[in-house]
Parts: sequence; C-alpha cells; structure tokens
Amino acid sequence: MTPMTAQSSRFGVSLPPPGVLLDWLPIVLGCLLLFVPTLVAFSDIWLHEDQAHGPIILCLSAWLIYRRAPEISALPGAPNGVAVGWLLFIVSMLFYIVGRSQEVLSAEMLGFIGTMASLIVIKFGLRALRIVWFAFFFMMFMVPLPGTLVTMLTMPMKMAVSYATEHLLFWAGFPIARSGVILQIGQYQLLVADACAGLQTLLALESLGLFYLNVVQHTSAFRNIALAILIVPISFTANVMRVMTLTLITYFFGDAAGQGFLHGFAGMVLFVSALVLILSLDTFLQWLVRRHEAKRASVVKATP
Repeated sequence: MTPMTAQSSRFGVSLPPPGVLLDWLPIVLGCLLLFVPTLVAFSDIWLHEDQAHGPIILCLSAWLIYRRAPEISALPGAPNGVAVGWLLFIVSMLFYIVGRSQEVLSAEMLGFIGTMASLIVIKFGLRALRIVWFAFFFMMFMVPLPGTLVTMLTMPMKMAVSYATEHLLFWAGFPIARSGVILQIGQYQLLVADACAGLQTLLALESLGLFYLNVVQHTSAFRNIALAILIVPISFTANVMRVMTLTLITYFFGDAAGQGFLHGFAGMVLFVSALVLILSLDTFLQWLVRRHEAKRASVVKATP
C-alpha cells in the first residue's frame, strides 16, 4: 500500500489527502461550535472605541500563524510535549467554561487563546509552539483588562492628557483653561472621557509596534528594545494630538462637529500620527545603529 499524498484539483490547487481532512474535521467543527458564539459576543465589544483593535489583532495573529505553517508542517518526527498540550487544553477549557458561563470576558478570551495554543502542541508538538509563540502572545492584547485596573490607571492618564493639551494650546495662543479633566476653550466645555485617556490606545499601539518589530525582524537588540519601550511615550504623544485636534475642531466648527463625524476623524489622526512617529523613530534608531557600527568598523580597521 502506498502512502497517501496531497492531491490536486482540476484548478491546480494542492489539496491535503482525505486522511488529513478527516483527522482535522472534528477539531474544526469543535472549534466552530465553541468559539463562534464567543466571537459573536465579542463583536459587540469590538464596536466600542476602546476595544476596536480586537478584530485587527485576531486577523494579524491568524496571518502570523499561517505564514509559519510551512515550517510547522516540515517539523521532523512525532510531536513532542503532547502531555503538556493536553494539560494546557484542560486548563484552558476550564477558563473558557467559567468565562462563558459567568460572563467573565477576560477568562473566556484567555480560554480561547489557550485552547488554540494547546491544539498546536497536541497536533505538532512544543517545537511548533516555539515557532508561532509570538502570535499567541500577540492575541493577549485582545483580553479585556479588569475594570478595577482600568479605573486605577485611567484617571492619572486623563489628567496628564488634559494638562498637556491645555498647556500646548495655551502656548499656541488659544483661549483655553482646565479644571481637572474638563477643558474650557472659548464658549465650549469638553470632558476628556475614559476613551480619550489613552490606556487602550497605549495597548493597541504597543501591540501594533510589537507586530511591526516581529515582521521586520531587526537584528539589532538595541533597536528592538528601544522601539518597544519608546512606543509608550509615542502613544501618549499621539493621544495628546488627538485631544488637541478634537478641541480645535470644537473651537472652530462647534460642538456638533466635535462630537460627530470629525470625532472619528480625530481617531484616524491618532493612529496616523502614531504610525508616523513609530516609523520616524525607527528610522532614527536605524541611523544610530549604523553610525555606531561604522565607528566600530573604523576603529577595528585602524587597529594594527
């Protein structure tokens, strides 16, 4: 009996052998039955501004796994660490059951992420998980933070954003004053809301910055670490620019414009400005690394 190999359809697409399809069919059906309701439930949360990065992270994570699939399928030998995979599966399903039944969204999402990782280990081994570990780490940014932690961190960030916005616009000559997190510009009052505090923005930008680092694969450890750390002040700067944009829109065009379509435009300003800052900073770090390497090369060359 000859082993089954991949078959080709009449359209020239390589199809897996029937044995592989039958092996994966119960897994795919089980995941659909379990996690489609979860994704539907999270779709309502992802409509909110502070969690809008969730579907983007999910799609990017799936792409990260897909692009490393050839490396996983080429792993030699039987899967290693299957027992660890089953243990992770059981623990993850307990998280999922508790989260789903008690409507604890963080536990439900952790159960989803852990179950997907455990299936990789069970089917392909721990070596496969080492190949795609970043995709599952990246998914952790989808997990909603506990409300107490959000409340504790949000107010100081709102105060800092309000303070920076007031002083920058006052320096630019605009009639602005501040009381706590309330900005008074002209005849308008603006409350810096929780969504404008920058906590979720910080998480979203940090996740996208780490994704950028994973894709470009810089060889310089200094460049990677510096960029990952500096995303935090970049996020704050971009968020101040967003609040300043909303404040100026309200000042020049009225409260309706500030709360209407142009409010969404300010969100675009946030991410575009953050992207420009990240790319500019990365270019500057690249220049520093190359300058350092050139100096070191010249010293080595001059050494007799």
